[in-house]
Amino acid sequence: MFAQARAALFATVFFTLLLGVAYPLAVTGVAQLAFPDQAGGSLVRDAAGRVIGSRLIAQPFAEARYLHPRPSAAGADGYDASGSSGSNLGPLNPALAARIGRTAAGLRADGPAPIPADAVTASGSGLDPDVSPANAARQAPRIAAARGVAVGEVQRVIAAHTRQPALGILGQPAVNVLAVNLALDARFPRAHPPPR
Repeated sequence: MFAQARAALFATVFFTLLLGVAYPLAVTGVAQLAFPDQAGGSLVRDAAGRVIGSRLIAQPFAEARYLHPRPSAAGADGYDASGSSGSNLGPLNPALAARIGRTAAGLRADGPAPIPADAVTASGSGLDPDVSPANAARQAPRIAAARGVAVGEVQRVIAAHTRQPALGILGQPAVNVLAVNLALDARFPRAHPPPR
């Protein structure tokens, strides 16, 4: 009986060290070597070196002069990475229909253009940093008016930051909200009078 207990204790310690320590360290080391930016969180820094966001996690941009992200179901404050989750509301749930209706009503104030699905629905994680090109294009007139520039200028910034699917077939085109907003601030740092 003592031999069985010793074998069980040895197996527990061995596999704890192997799978709980050595394996995670090896995976982390390989990730740091092969993909250092992604393993470090794909952080975005300003000119002073301060972290201002991540290319992988949405942020709550609400001002009219910025591209807005998808709605978030993550945390009470929204876009909280520690509370990453979907709403878990099914398509027949009246609460989901009501939330989508409220969001759509707010978007209709921006104009009559069709509202893309990703403008009113949260992603599975609630932290999707990208929007569809249709969602970004729908927001361009509002951004241009708030910044006092031509709509075409905003559309060019959006087009420059539209990522195409890998190999042309894997996934959908996407626009990174943080990248566009940083580019807008760099290109149009101050409000200008509306174009004539």
